[in-house]
Amino acid sequence: MHSLFVPADRDALARRFAELEPGAQRQWGKMDAAQMLRHCSIALGDLLGDRPVKQLFLGKLITPLIRGQIFGEKPFRRNSPTDPIYVVSDPRDFETERTQLATFIDRVVQRGTAKTEGMVHPFFGRLSGEQWGRLIYKHFDHHLRQFGV
Repeated sequence: MHSLFVPADRDALARRFAELEPGAQRQWGKMDAAQMLRHCSIALGDLLGDRPVKQLFLGKLITPLIRGQIFGEKPFRRNSPTDPIYVVSDPRDFETERTQLATFIDRVVQRGTAKTEGMVHPFFGRLSGEQWGRLIYKHFDHHLRQFGV
């Protein structure tokens, strides 16, 4: 299973982010490439403690039913719903966002699985460090595929 905490997987993601162009055409969704990068940074910001996070009630109900899909091998499906707090609709500077995302990735990796253990995801709840690594990898892969990278 791929994970942000596996060096080879992280390097593969870094190469794909480096290949992403500012004008890349999305294959689904509403965000442009710069907005997608910001969206990914916001998600990592929660893991880094940028805001207090509690699990949504709907997540408590649904997560047990979909946990296998979320943490399994199958990629996320196109047009998966996005929590409004992660929606980015304002114009963003592509290079600024790419640099910030790389910085956030480095910070998460430096923390490692031990310091992400038990952190709360707003929908999926309390996750292990390994689950966080898999979830982040799948989330980034989803958006890189969205832009054909």
